Amino acid sequence: MQPDFSKVEAMSAELTELETKLSDPATHGDPNEARRIGKRHAELRPVVAKWREWLQLTDDEQAAREMGAEDPAFLEEAETLLVQRDEAAEKLQEMLIPRDPLDGNDVILEIKAGAGGEESALFAGDLMRMYLKYAEKRGWVTQVLEAEESDMGGYKDIAIAVKSKGVVPPEDAPYANLKFEGGVHRVQRVPVTESQGRIHTSAAGVLVLPEAEEVDVTIDPNDLRIDVYRSSGPGGQSVNTTDSAVRITHVPTGIVVSCQNEKSQLQNKESAMRILRARMLAAAEEAAMAAASDVRKSQVRTVDRSERIRTYNFPENRLADHRVGFKSNNLDQVLNGDLDPVINACIEADTKDKLAALGE
Repeated sequence: MQPDFSKVEAMSAELTELETKLSDPATHGDPNEARRIGKRHAELRPVVAKWREWLQLTDDEQAAREMGAEDPAFLEEAETLLVQRDEAAEKLQEMLIPRDPLDGNDVILEIKAGAGGEESALFAGDLMRMYLKYAEKRGWVTQVLEAEESDMGGYKDIAIAVKSKGVVPPEDAPYANLKFEGGVHRVQRVPVTESQGRIHTSAAGVLVLPEAEEVDVTIDPNDLRIDVYRSSGPGGQSVNTTDSAVRITHVPTGIVVSCQNEKSQLQNKESAMRILRARMLAAAEEAAMAAASDVRKSQVRTVDRSERIRTYNFPENRLADHRVGFKSNNLDQVLNGDLDPVINACIEADTKDKLAALGE
């Protein structure tokens, strides 16, 4: 029985329409509209391409069988084409699974040290460097928006923006991959502050926020309370002697964001607004997912901030992801940015959950 891919015909027609709009110079006069069209085009293009491949393989397999009536050699080719067609159909079915609408977004990563004092802050720094190296390998651009350093060079709290270069398919965007990193990361190792050589356990929390465009979140300026104050900590004389730090409070929700990383009050305000928009979008999405938890339980699990998702065991050079049962003995490589295997394991588990839900 042939799978029903009739809805892709409408996608193909939409793709053609979008390509026409993208070729029109007038479209690019509105950057927000051009970006929206570009994102939708990047989302549809691989699906339509796989559908066309499936159609071609279907036609080729049928033609080979017809010619096989006269030349048996074509029957062998038909069997090969049948396998390729079924593989294309399976992949296309996966591509048609409803995606998280935020998958194509950029990301703001917030890493917060736990209760482990300096050791937890040092581990937060290790996680920060791991994500920076992973982003570099993926060809993404990163920017530190806010950082509160500890006395020994770790981080009590750090916020990093991770952006793709240009418009990419949703599956290649930062949020589609990094959203599985949200949760509590536990570390087991001998801290630099430990004189007896004993292994300690501490943790750091990672928040993964899809970065919101101004069109995604409406913020009434009258709902904001903006305070400026003198920044503290390292940063040079000009940072510490002017009121460059900014604290923004969104009064209706009580969300508070502070930024003091830059020397300019305006730059700190812009960074704080980026973080505020991302937190408000994440809060709205989390509320929506909680309301539909029976349908999208895998995504609710992803954003459960209290869940201990992963353990980094330094003495055994071992990484364990407790959600999907993934284990590896190359922790040193993981900390150097080799995150694809564990992230792919999470993506595969999520895909299986969604396929199972569609079959229910």
